[in-house]
Amino acid sequence: MKSSILITGATGVLGREIVASASDAGIVIRQGVRNPANAYPAFEAVHLDYADASTIAPALDGILALVLMAPPLEAKAPELLAPVIAAAKAAKLQHIVFVSAFGVNHNEQAPLRVVEHMIIDSGVPYTIVRPNFFMENFSEGFASGSVREQNAIFLAAGDGKTSFISAKDIAAVVVAALQEAKTGIEVDLTGPAALDHTEIAQILSEATGRTIVYHSLSEEQMLDGARAQGMPEPIVEYLGVLYGVVRAGYAAGVAPYPAFVGGRQPMTFEAFAKSMAKGEAA
Repeated sequence: MKSSILITGATGVLGREIVASASDAGIVIRQGVRNPANAYPAFEAVHLDYADASTIAPALDGILALVLMAPPLEAKAPELLAPVIAAAKAAKLQHIVFVSAFGVNHNEQAPLRVVEHMIIDSGVPYTIVRPNFFMENFSEGFASGSVREQNAIFLAAGDGKTSFISAKDIAAVVVAALQEAKTGIEVDLTGPAALDHTEIAQILSEATGRTIVYHSLSEEQMLDGARAQGMPEPIVEYLGVLYGVVRAGYAAGVAPYPAFVGGRQPMTFEAFAKSMAKGEAA
């Protein structure tokens, strides 16, 4: 009997929040991850590797709905996710919630936009959520190391603003969409305000009691730094595109938070920074 929700990427920053939120809501969870040993031990976990098609059907066996995420900064997302979408259709899933990215609907060639069309065209009832950059990038994501170790943010964001959103608020929308069967919709997700990285550094400084400085890099400097850290070239190129979008001001939009989440409002960056500081002090 189908009863579970399969959550892909369950060990990632957002995946962990979706697992926690779904559990709090009483939803039966199955985690789809490359290494089940790293998953939450309290919930079922299965091996799911997009690069190994033989893992897809077993992961979907007995599943009611799917929370689908692409690997971060993955230019080959359509190629990797096509077999999962086809398997979801074959398994007659009742719902796919796809975590896309803010603004991709304005670029039909963007990899995640291509995936969106694949899901829409599959005939499986869907919800598409398009979150902006995560606040957690500064606490545990790609910008966290320099913030923690060098009191610095090194990015080619210029003075472009970004309406950062917390992964907790994204997870709340994903779970509410599953609970309320909100299908056939596409939802942009942002925080309540757009901030440039100088403002971000100031807010983090005030919360942590440290002086954190934003260093505005050229695109070439940022990409050379990414290469020096061992990032594969396709991911480096994707990173360049993303921060070109930020510099151009396309990440600055602020969207209303979905009403179907039950009156919840998204976290401010100030509240996030205070929470981050408490975590560092613990």
